[in-house]
Amino acid sequence: MQQVIHIFKKEFKDYFISPIAYIVISIFLLVIGGLFFSSFFYNGQASLRGFFIWLPIIMAFFVPAITMRLFSEEINIGSYETLLTLPVTTLDVVLGKFAAASAFAAAMLLPTLSYPICIEMFGDLDWGPVIGGYVGAVLIGATYSAVGLFASAITRNQIIAFIIGMVICFAMGIIDKMLVFFPAVIVTIVEQLTAGFHFQNISKGIIDLRDIVYFLSVIFIALYSSRLTIEEKV
Repeated sequence: MQQVIHIFKKEFKDYFISPIAYIVISIFLLVIGGLFFSSFFYNGQASLRGFFIWLPIIMAFFVPAITMRLFSEEINIGSYETLLTLPVTTLDVVLGKFAAASAFAAAMLLPTLSYPICIEMFGDLDWGPVIGGYVGAVLIGATYSAVGLFASAITRNQIIAFIIGMVICFAMGIIDKMLVFFPAVIVTIVEQLTAGFHFQNISKGIIDLRDIVYFLSVIFIALYSSRLTIEEKV
């Protein structure tokens, strides 16, 4: 665990050394802020519903951008082999990088806490769905981080890692909104496999164990796959 914490601190610090972190956060806040305020003033309701509807889709573009370099860069320049000469295991590296990416994804959301405070100034805000929505946002950020980490592990090209991670995350976030295109017999199955469906359940303020299990299962599968992929490469 000590090695995991050490890798986490290094990777999380590296995010803020590079200007990419600030660029990603700035663009994310501009996009999600624009969608939030346009929806808020258009509907005239003291609610974050519009914000949480768009969040899984918007994060599907930005989280892979912060995970694409995690393994691809090290594999490409050969520094990963040097890392393994230290007293760390592949699992330590995977967990440390995942924790750093998840923490950064959560950090992106911190400025958006001003949105419910702003709404509270204009009307009576139901804080139950707000708290549930942010719990779901942290979970979906961690899930996308795990998927993005796996995408970074399977290729040494950062752009390809970004595209693969984005496609998978985008599909997980939007397919539940396209169920009309699926045969009726498999609609329920497809719905249960999407992150967007489980996120929307939590964002209503309903914490269901099935939704938590879904996110944890996807994270486990993605991290386990990342570990196997990296071990095959070295």
